[in-house]
Amino acid sequence: LKEKGNDAFRKGDYVIAIQRYTEGLEKLKDKQELYTNRAQAYLKMHEYEKAIGDCEWALKCNEKCIKAYFLMGKAHLALKHYSESRQCYEKILQTDPQKESLFKDCMNEVNLEEKRMKDEERARKDVQSGKRAALSVKELLQKLGRPDQNILYYTGGIRLLTGAVKDCTEQTLFRTNNGFSILKDNETVRRGFCAERKNTDEVDLSVSLLFLWQAVCAGNEENQRLLLTHPDVNAQLPKLLSSGVPEIQKETLALISLYSENENGRRLLIRHQDLTKWLQILMTFVNSTDARASSAMNILSDLTEEERFKTQCRVMLSTGVLPLFTQLLTSAKLVNQAALARCIGIMGNLCADVVIRMQMAESKECWEACLKLVDECFDVSTPEYQECLYAVLGLMMNLLLESNVIIQYFAVDLSGRCMSLLRDKDGRIVTRAIGVLSRILPASSSAVEEVVKGGVVKKMIKFLKAGGQITSNYSIKTLSVCTRSNRQAQEDLVKSDKGFSVLLKLLDSENEMIVGNAAFCLGQCLVVPGAATSLLNSNIVMILLKHAGGDATRTSVQENAAIALGKLCVAEPRHIFQLRKLNGLAILNSSMKYVHSI
Repeated sequence: LKEKGNDAFRKGDYVIAIQRYTEGLEKLKDKQELYTNRAQAYLKMHEYEKAIGDCEWALKCNEKCIKAYFLMGKAHLALKHYSESRQCYEKILQTDPQKESLFKDCMNEVNLEEKRMKDEERARKDVQSGKRAALSVKELLQKLGRPDQNILYYTGGIRLLTGAVKDCTEQTLFRTNNGFSILKDNETVRRGFCAERKNTDEVDLSVSLLFLWQAVCAGNEENQRLLLTHPDVNAQLPKLLSSGVPEIQKETLALISLYSENENGRRLLIRHQDLTKWLQILMTFVNSTDARASSAMNILSDLTEEERFKTQCRVMLSTGVLPLFTQLLTSAKLVNQAALARCIGIMGNLCADVVIRMQMAESKECWEACLKLVDECFDVSTPEYQECLYAVLGLMMNLLLESNVIIQYFAVDLSGRCMSLLRDKDGRIVTRAIGVLSRILPASSSAVEEVVKGGVVKKMIKFLKAGGQITSNYSIKTLSVCTRSNRQAQEDLVKSDKGFSVLLKLLDSENEMIVGNAAFCLGQCLVVPGAATSLLNSNIVMILLKHAGGDATRTSVQENAAIALGKLCVAEPRHIFQLRKLNGLAILNSSMKYVHSI
């Protein structure tokens, strides 16, 4: 009977569905699903009190039934019981904290509906009291409703109406007097707005409509929702963005910004718009030299905060977005560089999505374009281009979280470019260049050899002496990669860091990642003759003991410290005397298993 009821519900036959669920409940009085399914059917029939009753019975069967709370909240909302509706939705979150997204959507719906009712009541009172501003909106909409007028008549009327909408009351009256039906009811307006190739009059009409919608939707979520659910508006937005008409594009971007700048507006866009092509469409504005470029990047930056937008971006990434993005990178000298820098940053943020990051990291063309932009920085030194360089280094750092043959292929070239950037006057760029080195070098032993020949060890020691948490983190990581398997790097470090003063200082850092890598580097360099002996008059044994027997959350800290301690005593047995004084032989013995395993 439950399946028969479900089948009737799917077909929209709610009366039969209710009958089948009722028959099922006569046989199984404690069947929670039958109560919630019948409540759902009652909701469709607008029998809200009965729906609430069934939800209450479902909760007697199972007090944690989320569907019952959800449907009861919907029924209370329909009855304008706003407080009770909120209580139902709060129960959902209490029952399952993972339902936070559903909870937010539901609470927003209640808030929106309550505000809508209050606004409409206030607007009615303004009309009844004969307020001129309220009456003018109604009168102008009536005049726009006259059929078969010249297109200029409607354009002028729309502009007058836009001027009349000054606050929430006029916005509400626009909605309650069917202002959003202007496209559906007026063929001249609809034809002009939807025309593929617009003449001058149709452009003016479209721009006027976009101005009007900005006026009626600014800060008004109910109007924003109604506009986006209009089929013609929904279909036309991406076309208007791609129209090539600057005035239309500018006002379309302004309209979309009203949605993208707040969370609820973004959710409306994601729910009602197919955004799969939007990344590509908005990215094309990097070619614009005016305010459109900035507006488009603002919208993209806002949208990337939404996980569902990132998911939609996957669809067109390899076929549409990446070819355009690489073309923009290779044309960096010719495009709007301020917008390009932001665009690169946005693509870097999208790399938080594993699927997007993987696709980008596997694109040979993308890597080539990034390298070309880096190469050109040596010829162009404008502040805008520096921002592009800074952004592209950040993008490459994100892409290097992946590991593939393409990355291996570019490792030598990319590490060479980064070595050149270490001379840059902009400290931010130097830091990111070191960051890229720390992530690219593990992909290629050839790249390690080249940078070691280029003096990378001495340079990293210099940056470590200068300090700076982020730079130090990347620098010591780079050294740990180089000293892992390159004897020249080990010898260079012993030469450059007299008495290991820099590494000893790093071993006192509060940053566990820095400590772990410093201990690793030290351990690798102790194979160099004389290195262990140079530490005899230091407190290295105590420092390594502290870390080897410590409680760092990163186990690599204990492990690397223990290995370094073992190697220290093997390379220079006189350190054992200090170890014995500190009662550290037990830790040394436990560390020997690491030493023998390497």
